[in-house]
Amino acid sequence: MHDSMLNKLDQLKNRIAEIETLLVDSETVKDIEKYTQLNKEFSELKPIVAKFDEYKKIIKSIDDANEIIKSGDEDLKLLAEDDLRINIDKPEALEQELKFMLLPKDSADDGSAYLEIRAGAGGDEAGIFAGDLFRMYTRLSEREGWNLEIMDIKPSEQGGLKEVVAKLNGKSVFKVLKFESGVHRVQRVPETESQGRIHTSTCTVAVLPEVEEVQDISIDKNDLRVDTFRASGAGGQHVNKTDSAVRLTHIPSGLVVECQDGRSQHKNKEKAMSLLAAKLKQQEIDDQQESIASERKILVGTGDRSEKIRTYNFPQGRMTDHRIKLTQHNLDQIMDGDIKSICDALLAENQLAMLSQLESE
Repeated sequence: MHDSMLNKLDQLKNRIAEIETLLVDSETVKDIEKYTQLNKEFSELKPIVAKFDEYKKIIKSIDDANEIIKSGDEDLKLLAEDDLRINIDKPEALEQELKFMLLPKDSADDGSAYLEIRAGAGGDEAGIFAGDLFRMYTRLSEREGWNLEIMDIKPSEQGGLKEVVAKLNGKSVFKVLKFESGVHRVQRVPETESQGRIHTSTCTVAVLPEVEEVQDISIDKNDLRVDTFRASGAGGQHVNKTDSAVRLTHIPSGLVVECQDGRSQHKNKEKAMSLLAAKLKQQEIDDQQESIASERKILVGTGDRSEKIRTYNFPQGRMTDHRIKLTQHNLDQIMDGDIKSICDALLAENQLAMLSQLESE
């Protein structure tokens, strides 16, 4: 292990000891905000320090075994050789784990997220595919135990969706879904196709992290136009057909958000403000990423909404993620929300790319 990494881990070990002392300090306990922050930091550092302790214990065991073998003590030599054989490959694996644990964390990973799906090219079939994608993410949400709130939904003809905006509440929602943003493409024979020809249609998916504190994003009230209107469209229990729907237009950026989820105009405005804050935050991040050199961009893609990321081929029962060249032949299960393994593969590939970048610096 490089000295720089050892020094970093020693610093974290010292820091966790410092936090333990602070957490039992009476002044810290009185300051709820500081106490909460320290608790969170402690929870994040504890598994790293525990893994480092495990690494050091294995290294000591290997060193001790080598010393015994060198000593020539025949009674203990066989035992030492057994210990060495068991432990010799462990440090490398533990070091790799520690490298991943030390990668920079996305502060939004642990939180909830907004999901937007919009029908693209392909007419009615694109709308039907948008509905299929929304069902896929709804089923994933159920599998993961997340709570899904529809904020805005616009049905299309033929039973599909022009667009839908939903909030997925739960732990690590954004971490799981962060690489779903982009253009999703479907290839299949539409029900209305009499000649049996395969059509290609697209939908755009965007995943935005929830902004923990809307106050963190500066939104001047004078920059907002607020419109209220009667909620409309299908949605059953999710959409209340009242005049409490809210549309916010952020004049400087041109961003428009709507919420027609609840009966209360106040609640709908509050939710719309949260979504607007998330969009403005994402806009800041997008601007920052544009200034980053291309060699530093993540391997799995930029998250650009115009980037074609995945194809769902129904005649062949195949899904292909173009960013990591992953192909699976279980399309029925995927459309039923079984996509966690795909999300995990994208996350793992991104971590490998980040690790490679750090090691090359």
